[in-house]
Amino acid sequence: MLPAVSHANRSIILSLKKIRVGSRFTVRPLKFLRYSSSHVIFSGIQPTGVPHLGNYLGALRQWVRLQNEALPITQLLFSVVDLHAITVNQDAQQLRSWKRQTLAALLSVGLDPERAIIFYQSSVWLPDLGCHPERRTLHSIYRLPVKDDTVEGERWRPAKYENISSTDDPKTKLSLADSATLFDKTTKSRLKLGLFSYPVLQAADILLYGTTHVPVGHDQLQHVEFTRECANNFNTLHGEVFVEPEIILSSTKRVMSLKTPGVKMSKSDEDYRSRILITDTPDDIRMKVRRALTDSVQGISFDEIKRPGVSNLLSIMAALDKQGTSIDELVQQCSTLWMPEFKERVITTISDGLADIRDKYHHLMEADGGRYLDDVAIEGARKAREKADTILEKDELDRYIQESEMRGMNGPSVLKEGSSQHQSG
Repeated sequence: MLPAVSHANRSIILSLKKIRVGSRFTVRPLKFLRYSSSHVIFSGIQPTGVPHLGNYLGALRQWVRLQNEALPITQLLFSVVDLHAITVNQDAQQLRSWKRQTLAALLSVGLDPERAIIFYQSSVWLPDLGCHPERRTLHSIYRLPVKDDTVEGERWRPAKYENISSTDDPKTKLSLADSATLFDKTTKSRLKLGLFSYPVLQAADILLYGTTHVPVGHDQLQHVEFTRECANNFNTLHGEVFVEPEIILSSTKRVMSLKTPGVKMSKSDEDYRSRILITDTPDDIRMKVRRALTDSVQGISFDEIKRPGVSNLLSIMAALDKQGTSIDELVQQCSTLWMPEFKERVITTISDGLADIRDKYHHLMEADGGRYLDDVAIEGARKAREKADTILEKDELDRYIQESEMRGMNGPSVLKEGSSQHQSG
């Protein structure tokens, strides 16, 4: 019998052969979870270090709201998806540091490890440092180079992924210029299989815990549809094993770059002034907001087309205002302000809104010499593995794995004992 997690990985990969995109899924309002039976909510965040304001308002704050308002019987799992991070080359020491910072950030925004399962993705897929089939499989996914004929004629996007969002384009993930192509010699040397197949791992993460609901933004809707197709095709062939998850859609407006308000706030932007981190000091926030791109129109008004910079600052203010002031109300209050005066008010709102988070983050990073964060990660991994076992121990899944092994479906032939191993951060 193969190790448990290999079962899930193998099953989902095999079921992909029969996938077709196009199913419809249900988007549930948050209040639905307050009056319904047991649910399992799962979501993840990449370990890029301290999250920025867009991460917080678009995802993390919604996670906290789900935690605080869902019924006690609802199970919540939030993962730092460090395996997704290694689809591109990473400095191992830097990645370890970023993982730790991201974990501390999840706790500092209000996630409670006593209420939710908070863990590193790799701690479930790679439970120890031994030589496991899981590690060899992940090595093949993330480290094997892609042959030239894979990208010849720009044929890198299989038909079954045609509806996956453009953010999954390898050019985007490699931070290539719009003019660059996958034919460039330097680009091809950076292409690994994980850049193309990582949606499979993402689907496996969701299905592994019996997830019923996934909180996401608009740009992730197709990922959940892809996951539902994985579950539906497997269940059709082999019995009811996996849950087809539903969407909990974030209602928060996208937070845009301070320097280029036509694009989302992102850490991939080379200009650090384009984003506000949740741990930025008041002086950092003041400097970035004062230099934020706005316009020379007199007065303050909300128009995302004609005044994207001002509208972005108004949206941020409304999201962080402790009195719950709406955008329309803020426009009325600020309509006669000069731009420097308006920006000072934005600075105050952001600084006050992030003060408690910033203080808690620094406390957690230093708490008990860092051992507290270690304990949270260890306990979260234990609980996540226990949750995964409830899916992996189903008779239908176990029988399917055994039948697959008898047919010789044991994975790619390149995965043999002695294969070199990739050590993740």
